Amino acid sequence: MRVRRIGAVLAAAAMTLGVAACGGDKTYDSVADKVKDAKQVVVGTKWDQPGLGLKKGTEPEGFDVDVAKYVIKELAGGQDVDITWKESASSNREAFLANGTVDIIFASYSITDSRKEKVTFGGPYIVAHQDVMVRGDDTGITKPTDLKDKRICQAAGSNSYKRITDPPPDGELDIDAELVGAANYSECVAKLGGNNLDAVTTDDLILAGFATQAAEQGGASFKILGQPFTDEKYGVGLKKGDTKTCEAVNAAITKMYQDGTVQQLFTKWFGKAQGLSAPTAAPSFEPCA
Repeated sequence: MRVRRIGAVLAAAAMTLGVAACGGDKTYDSVADKVKDAKQVVVGTKWDQPGLGLKKGTEPEGFDVDVAKYVIKELAGGQDVDITWKESASSNREAFLANGTVDIIFASYSITDSRKEKVTFGGPYIVAHQDVMVRGDDTGITKPTDLKDKRICQAAGSNSYKRITDPPPDGELDIDAELVGAANYSECVAKLGGNNLDAVTTDDLILAGFATQAAEQGGASFKILGQPFTDEKYGVGLKKGDTKTCEAVNAAITKMYQDGTVQQLFTKWFGKAQGLSAPTAAPSFEPCA
């Protein structure tokens, strides 16, 4: 009975995995097949996160974007691919993969057990660490536990605030804090600069990008506490069941570390941030499931 049940589930998954080719009726069994044959792909990224995915002109730019370009080209066997970029906020990533709005997502997409129930993850391609950012003149918050009874940002679709307010396994610190809602992290940072909340807590790479942008633009001054307390594994999001593409993505990420591309991109986008160092080896991959 168990063998037949698994077979039925896999068969059903295969029937729903079809990936449409842009501008045509042809479908593919995997994103990897589509990239190789159609030389087209729709990639979801953030458009509001400096250093990772920030829209400049007609296309986004950042670490996630450059990683996406490298991986997609590897999936195509080194050939150029026509990439359509689609903004994928934290609140709509799962839906975009499920309904085919995007084929693949590179968007500071932390791999979690709950997300793995809906998404197949390649990678991770890098491991970030949650930290806390406050205004530059704030001397009252020096460590994450100082956030007790403070106003922290709750970005739509993000789980970062839970690391502060919830106990394990979903949370980390289990302390009381006042949640201030925001559509995304750019709005969180704007509210922090406007003194409408006390701290923004999320991945250090995201915070570093915003802090660097503010400094370059001569805006509000921010500082990162430099006391990371979680591991955030950035995965490549795929429609649930697309294990073929997942395995191909992992092979591309392995090569990206071996040839030094990751270190180059890290220096390019985060080299000015204090307290961050480029990774030297690929993280351990999640099972493709």
